Amino acid sequence: MWEQYIRGFGHYLKLERSLSDNSIDGYLADVRKLCQFIGLKHKDLSPLKVTPGILRDFLEYITELGLSAHSQARILSGLKTFFKYLIFEGDLENDPTVLIEGPKLGRKLPDTLSFPEIEKLLNAIDLSRPEGGRNRAMLEVLYSSGLRVSELVDLKLQNIYAESGFLRVTGKGNKERLVPVGRDALKYLDVYVSEIRGKPPLKRPKKGFEPYVFLNRNGSKLSRVMVFTVIKDLAKSAGIKKRISPHTFRHSFATHLIEGGADLRAVQEMLGHESITTTEIYTHLDRDYLRQVIQEFHPRS
Repeated sequence: MWEQYIRGFGHYLKLERSLSDNSIDGYLADVRKLCQFIGLKHKDLSPLKVTPGILRDFLEYITELGLSAHSQARILSGLKTFFKYLIFEGDLENDPTVLIEGPKLGRKLPDTLSFPEIEKLLNAIDLSRPEGGRNRAMLEVLYSSGLRVSELVDLKLQNIYAESGFLRVTGKGNKERLVPVGRDALKYLDVYVSEIRGKPPLKRPKKGFEPYVFLNRNGSKLSRVMVFTVIKDLAKSAGIKKRISPHTFRHSFATHLIEGGADLRAVQEMLGHESITTTEIYTHLDRDYLRQVIQEFHPRS
């Protein structure tokens, strides 16, 4: 149902608006994001039946996924163009986007790092020092899998499934989930665990901390505060002026996947979010599909 309108929208943008192929792809991707969202709660709902309330729920949803105000504004602009097209074609009488206000671009939101900024930050790590190997593995995992900082510091050796390319993490409400992890992250994890962790000049894991992946110099579990400090110091070294934190990597992970065209439901599953517009948990997705999403849309894959 949606596809026939989306195809028609594409023809309209090319023939009536004379847009470039890249611009058209961007508009179509925006509409498909809304289509994916509606499919999660309002199955078989025609684009002609979309209400302002549904659009507000959608904007709330992508905010929760971590998209910046600028990204939200761009998506809303694409949707406004789509519904204007439906009116132009005579398929729709009333535009549901008329009363929808875009996000205030001046408000303070968590910054998102661009992919070049991510690489700049990673390249600022001094790999000649033991802590450097640990920090590289740590940040690669944060960006590759979109983990919360609490999930990162609580990650255990037994929950790294390198062969299948997944991590088992414990999120909010003590709920476990499997998340894909990229090849680069696995490579640096392997170097850290096999060659650096618990070896001189670092101390062996203290009693009770043996299962944890990321340890400090004294052999204790790395603290959340220490992860914040590492990132803050690296940003300074890399000359990045944005206010960033471990959560910035999570926002960047989600934003880069979604803006690259990844399915919203897959990103939500990887982030460990419950449905924002209903109390039901979304349908469990096939793990091979989640891994495919990472491989196809993540910048470091």
